[in-house]
Amino acid sequence: MKFGWTGHEAALHKRRMLQSLALAGMLFAGSPGQAGGISAVDVRDDRVVVRFDDRVEGASAFLLDGPRRIALDISGAQVGQARYAGTGTAIAAVRQGQLSEGTARVVLDLSAPATLGDARIAPDGRSLSFTVQGVSDGAFRNAIGKGRLRFDAPADMAQRPQKRIHSITVPIPAASSSIGLPAIEGARDGARPLVVIDAGHGGHDPGAINKESGRREKDVTLAITQAIRDQLVRSGRVRVALTRDDDRFLVLQERYGIARRLNADLFISVHADSAENAEAHGATVYTLSETASDREAARLAARENKADILNGVNLGGQSGDVSSILIDLTQRESMNISANFARLLQREASPYVPFRSAYHRFASLMVLKAPDTPSVLFETGYISNGEDAAFLSSREGQQKIARGVARAIEIHFARRLAMRDGTVGG
Repeated sequence: MKFGWTGHEAALHKRRMLQSLALAGMLFAGSPGQAGGISAVDVRDDRVVVRFDDRVEGASAFLLDGPRRIALDISGAQVGQARYAGTGTAIAAVRQGQLSEGTARVVLDLSAPATLGDARIAPDGRSLSFTVQGVSDGAFRNAIGKGRLRFDAPADMAQRPQKRIHSITVPIPAASSSIGLPAIEGARDGARPLVVIDAGHGGHDPGAINKESGRREKDVTLAITQAIRDQLVRSGRVRVALTRDDDRFLVLQERYGIARRLNADLFISVHADSAENAEAHGATVYTLSETASDREAARLAARENKADILNGVNLGGQSGDVSSILIDLTQRESMNISANFARLLQREASPYVPFRSAYHRFASLMVLKAPDTPSVLFETGYISNGEDAAFLSSREGQQKIARGVARAIEIHFARRLAMRDGTVGG
């Protein structure tokens, strides 16, 4: 493809090239040998390949205007000593920088409007590739409005539970009946879908705490779940119940046990994340996997699953072997529905809640292990981050989260109803 420039455009392009080369000189001098370090950006005609010295977890891309550019956010990557080799005319310069602790960004400056196509991550997770296709100004602006393009991530998909060769039949354990059931609020029609919302932590377990302000996860999650409940009750489209409506402690099995005993159609556990890096911020949605999809998800699973351990005694009462069998036998459909809802939640809540670039992760979280209830754990942000903590603790922030979650819930059940009635395709 060939593009023509005016004199002004050529001058602007030259200035951007000089700025990009100066910035690239600084950014490409990152520390060598890090896992997932960016080692090369190869441009051959309309084909771009970004290479890494180790496996990465996933990636997304989006278009920007003024000036025109393509931004790639790569989860599990670090800025490296990348070489840039280019022969194409569509890409004027390449830059990279560390967006957050676990995400690197590569920016491709465009010499003319173009979009991405045929995007994929290699099966070994050590490269991502795509084509750059020249388009009109109108098509470029339209592509910007479509948001992010998600790359296929075989390295991530490989972490999901594998199909077992042999099948075993065992009874599903009865749901916990040690505590009373909460009141169901909202629509009076008993046929309406029921959502159970769980405020993480509580009682003697404060959850994560902001070191500067002292804000506690258990207080933030309770306020957010109450705001979501109130929003859903006002809409009148679903029924809703909270696992806790005060500062009490529930073991993890009791939390999803409530959802099972109420025959809930959807279970959402609300949390606020924390990290040693105070700059980490943004929301994440977790769904169940016996193997965490990355190191951060594994860390979260280890931390959250310990909420059932008090004075060295495990209060959960469910073994890992039983969990594995339950997942294999009964949870395939629930996990698929959960993953679909996770994507919908990010899409509908994004106007109100800032999400991390790799917003959907898989983790072996006990609270998601109800075998017959679609379940997600919603990390609404990082309480260890000052801005996130202020947002999550404010009434305005809680109302924004509630609007986004409620919208996702209503669309989810509208889709399910339409599929059941045969008014939409599968």
